Amino acid sequence: DLTIIPSIFATFFIVEFVMGNLGNGFIALVNSVVNIVDWVKRRNISSVDHILTALAVSRISVLWVVFVDWYFFAVYPASLITECIIRIIYISWTVTNHFSIWLATSLSIFYFLKIAVFSNSMFIYLKWRFKKVVSMAMLLSLFLLFLNILMINTHINTMINESRRNASYTFTESTYPQFFRFLLFPSFIFTFIPFIVSLTAFLLLIFSLWRHLKNMQHSTKRCRDISTTAHIKALQIVVVFLMLYICFFLSIVVVVWASELENIQIILFAKATLTIFPAVHSCVQILGHSKLRQALHSVVQWVRFRSDKRPLHP
Repeated sequence: DLTIIPSIFATFFIVEFVMGNLGNGFIALVNSVVNIVDWVKRRNISSVDHILTALAVSRISVLWVVFVDWYFFAVYPASLITECIIRIIYISWTVTNHFSIWLATSLSIFYFLKIAVFSNSMFIYLKWRFKKVVSMAMLLSLFLLFLNILMINTHINTMINESRRNASYTFTESTYPQFFRFLLFPSFIFTFIPFIVSLTAFLLLIFSLWRHLKNMQHSTKRCRDISTTAHIKALQIVVVFLMLYICFFLSIVVVVWASELENIQIILFAKATLTIFPAVHSCVQILGHSKLRQALHSVVQWVRFRSDKRPLHP
């Protein structure tokens, strides 16, 4: 039954939405507490905790923007979608998605500079100044964000001028899906840049691991195991990030393709898969970060303790 398909997509989306908010909310809460404790004790906050907290907040924002977009697209007819709604939703999505992707890319840069081993003088210079490197990458990304917003505004104005040629001055069912093609294409181009940066960091980490194993053949096993474990752990985190990133790209491609066909069901499915990246990657970060993993273990233990102590009612 074709009427069940939208309900299945909606259920899938809601599960991802709840999971993403819980996961990213947990990361933001734990890191905020850890940051406060570290500041009180040492007057210093870890760079990775800074990035993880900002990333979690940005991804919660992405999830809510996608939720609002999904709600309007699934519930309201296209004729009720106004220029203001279109502009607010897609500029908000562009901004939140930009920071989500670039903060995740900053994590890849951080892991690469902290763990990779190269004797190159330029790499050593960057390694000792990784905070400045990450800050500079984020500053440069703001220029790309400005260009992205400029292009999106141009596309929105173009589509609005075309739609206003109708006597009703409203968006039609055939016009509204075309917005996805025009608005998501520049986002696809601009999000491809941080993907290349993360992929480069991943390949250099692999090369660093190969060099490390080759150079440390005559060293003690303990030293070799410590560095090798750090390399492999970083590679696992980055490779999952890249796989989810590719899934995100494919979702955008499917939305653009479905918009060409004006297939509403495929658009709804692709919109649901857009939330896989911010939702699932938060779980990967919790499992891959020792502080977050320990905090999750403590929460699970507390929940089990409370459930065991709860009196049974007849």
